Amino acid sequence: MRKKEEQPILAICYDFDKTLSPDDMQAQGYIQSIDYEVADFWKESNQLATDNDMDQNLAYMFMMINKARGKVLFTRDTLKNDGAKVQLFPGVESWFDRINNYGKKNGVQVEHYIISSGLKEMIEGTSVADKFKRIYASTFYYDEYGVAVWPAQVVNYTNKTQFLFRIEKGVLDVNDQKVNAYFEPDEYRVPFRNMVYIGDSDTDIPCMKLVNLHGGHSIGVYNSDTKDKSKVYKMIEENRIRYFVPADYTEDSTLETLLKRIIDWTKTNEVLENFHYECKEEREVATKDQSKEDQEKQDLINALDDSESFKNTHAVVAALSEFTGWTEKQKAKLLSIALENKQVEYILKDEDIRDFYAVICDGTDSEEAKKVRDIMEKTEG
Repeated sequence: MRKKEEQPILAICYDFDKTLSPDDMQAQGYIQSIDYEVADFWKESNQLATDNDMDQNLAYMFMMINKARGKVLFTRDTLKNDGAKVQLFPGVESWFDRINNYGKKNGVQVEHYIISSGLKEMIEGTSVADKFKRIYASTFYYDEYGVAVWPAQVVNYTNKTQFLFRIEKGVLDVNDQKVNAYFEPDEYRVPFRNMVYIGDSDTDIPCMKLVNLHGGHSIGVYNSDTKDKSKVYKMIEENRIRYFVPADYTEDSTLETLLKRIIDWTKTNEVLENFHYECKEEREVATKDQSKEDQEKQDLINALDDSESFKNTHAVVAALSEFTGWTEKQKAKLLSIALENKQVEYILKDEDIRDFYAVICDGTDSEEAKKVRDIMEKTEG
């Protein structure tokens, strides 16, 4: 039986850097605090990854720990304080409440998620941290003194997609193995059709493509100050995204208008989806006690009813002739088909069709059986 929510849920998933914020979070306080130029930090970090066949995200996390020694006490609080300095795009701070209120007014429950290769601790320091149902991002393990010593979770552009499946199934804990369990399509808490993914670059492509492929809404954003659309042009050309808009979260912006239309669509579409699953459930209830043989018989009866050629009629009747033990209801339907489908009626004279219908008519005194017998007898005469 389908597990229904009181309202459809729309999950909006965001990258962070250059999606909600105009720059990398590490470049807005932390890198400067260890006396590095931003470009030099990333150059050295990327070189470290290249020289050691290292994941780029692990490389920058190692650099952050290593270069903080003697300069910054590298704790969770330090990172949260740096996160508080992170600049957000216009309108972000009021965005979530506005979208939530529009969803509530229109019968759609809106949830917000971060899926980022950035640092969870820094995102938790921002003014909007409490707006997200979950923040999926890279994070550190801390020793007994609260100092970061090792990566606890690393999120890169390929494993980002696992979090979409967690959201889909409602298995949100990162260590919950039930994310690998099989779910029936109508059991998903948030089906992909009710997901929005908002990102800015190639690192978001696996998530964007997955959402797009399964009927959701992938949105590419670009900085409205630079107006550089080269990345979003490439992504829409390659069918990675459905839409692109400026990273402007202010009231009545193009992005807000687009999200409102998606909420409207979600409300309407879920009515149709619910009816679809009601139809499926009715069919399951109606056929749950039906044997495999009865189902095969019913499928063949339907095939005979739909037959549009003599050749097909012969083939279907050959398959039907393999069965015995017809119920009165099945006989009645087969007799009705013989009288109503000309592709059957016109060849009742053929030996295989006549032999099959002789069995169906045997012991049946209905008007339809008499008519079929009359046709076969006239044919024989």
